[in-house]
Amino acid sequence: MNGSFVSLSLKLIGVIFILSSLLDFATILIPPQWSNPQWQLSFATNIVDRGIVPMLGIATILIAYWIDNTIERPSKKEFDLRLPVYILSIILGVVFLSIIPLHLSNLGKVQTSVLNQIEKGSEQGKGQIQSFLANLNTLAQNPQLLKKEIQQRSSIIEKGQYQGRRLSATQIEQLKQQKDQLQELDDVSIDPQKLKDKVDSMKIELQGRLQSQKQDAEDKAKTESVKQGLRTGLSSLMLAIGYGTVGALGWINRKGLVPPKASMRSR
Repeated sequence: MNGSFVSLSLKLIGVIFILSSLLDFATILIPPQWSNPQWQLSFATNIVDRGIVPMLGIATILIAYWIDNTIERPSKKEFDLRLPVYILSIILGVVFLSIIPLHLSNLGKVQTSVLNQIEKGSEQGKGQIQSFLANLNTLAQNPQLLKKEIQQRSSIIEKGQYQGRRLSATQIEQLKQQKDQLQELDDVSIDPQKLKDKVDSMKIELQGRLQSQKQDAEDKAKTESVKQGLRTGLSSLMLAIGYGTVGALGWINRKGLVPPKASMRSR
């Protein structure tokens, strides 16, 4: 295969790689929401995930010029892509390097927001527990109403539906747990001390379950934050090193951009 054809094809492929990736970056940027940390986090992650594509285009173009030098391709009046490629590499190196602190900062903001939401949900859960226990006390003071609630749940469980809607297995299981709790409450409702002990036991159980769910949610949020920070941060650092090295070395040696044939004729 003709070396000149291979070189030209590689240059064309490299340019397509670079232009398509830059267009992709611009698409991700629109519409910008710089005041939204979550959007910035998503933007940085998407840019880093696609960061290898321009590097492939740059490498393809440089390989094409290496082929030109190898086959001593005759000098032609054509635009030399190497200098723009080196400049683009330096720019991308700076961009990916700047993404690291920005990404970590936004990651911290998003994690704080998620933890605040978890805390807010936990406070709401505590309020629901207090309301639930208050309802239990009300039911305990009214045995007829308590038995009615038990019968109502038994009927729903047997039918497997509520107000014409089919219940899922999870919903049925929750109803069974509620029925068992109400039945236990009914069994001890005639003894005030046993009733108090039962309500206190249920309170401790529900609070412990809520605390466990809160801790699991916080641990998951922190773990995901660390994983995303390491993945995107390290990937961005490697891309910054790669682009920066190619751009810097190319810029230092930019005097070698004179076509090989021309330099041979000047001797």
